[in-house]
Amino acid sequence: MKSESSIFIEVEDIGISTESKLTQRLDLWLSNELPDLSRSRIQNLILEGHVTVNNIICKSKKENIKNGDRIQIAIPDAEPLNLKPEAIPLHILYEDDSLIIINKPAGLVVHPAAGHPSGTLVNALLSHCPLAEIGGVLRPGIVHRLDKDTSGAIVVAKTDFAHQHLQAQLKTKTARREYLGVVYGTLKTQNGTIDLPIGRHPIDRKKMAVVTIEKGGRAAVTHWQIKEKLGNYTLIHFQLQTGRTHQIRVHAAQIGHPIIGDPVYSSNHDIGVNLTGQALHAWRLKLQHPVSGESIEAIAPLPNQFNTLLEVLRRRTGVN
Repeated sequence: MKSESSIFIEVEDIGISTESKLTQRLDLWLSNELPDLSRSRIQNLILEGHVTVNNIICKSKKENIKNGDRIQIAIPDAEPLNLKPEAIPLHILYEDDSLIIINKPAGLVVHPAAGHPSGTLVNALLSHCPLAEIGGVLRPGIVHRLDKDTSGAIVVAKTDFAHQHLQAQLKTKTARREYLGVVYGTLKTQNGTIDLPIGRHPIDRKKMAVVTIEKGGRAAVTHWQIKEKLGNYTLIHFQLQTGRTHQIRVHAAQIGHPIIGDPVYSSNHDIGVNLTGQALHAWRLKLQHPVSGESIEAIAPLPNQFNTLLEVLRRRTGVN
């Protein structure tokens, strides 16, 4: 008999407000919510009776769901990965008995998944400290994620209590995540807000895109401010109000100023600097300690390749 793991999700952000009557197809919403599962995989799980909505088994992928619905997905473990601790060096920004904050390098995957069974941040952390079990077999302690080629601060929970508390902070916007990124072009104003819903790309399922709420998109808000003008490039300070997959990368590309080096959402012009992925760095993370209640601020120093990029662009524009 195969074992299985369960995922519990409460539906939110379908409607424009909590009073909204808007609904959305179950398979569309889940494919946006669970980027590690393909839409066809989700549809098969529904048809096989592995998905319940408000404790009732759902066998129609076209089932409509609404804000407040509670969904449980039982995922049979086909070939369980043997998650092993690995002695991978870690740049620790903060650590105590409840949580640990790491400055993740670009190129490091956060947790094991298809194509990345080992060599991840989770493998490295398991070699260093105990992690909360509530995140699941493959994502122990993971509260939020960073893309493989985005560097910077990421918090991981050591206890189940810390995990729940930190996730609640992200949901209520009391935790703040701030990024630095270099984009193509010069923006017309000093600051602004991008408020465009994001969902799975309708054709390329490996990408995200700006998608209307009615077609499966979820509310996504990014605030930005110019930190430095560098000729035909700009250093931007981004602050996330929501945390959708690839949010900054999609929003930046949508307004015509994609992140430099982004292999998915920009043309990736050669600018003479060797980059691992995109020039996007999770610079500052602010949160409340789950136990003491004290405010914690972790600042992740810019990686060498990011600093090199800035130095090259400054020399080209005559900026000291």
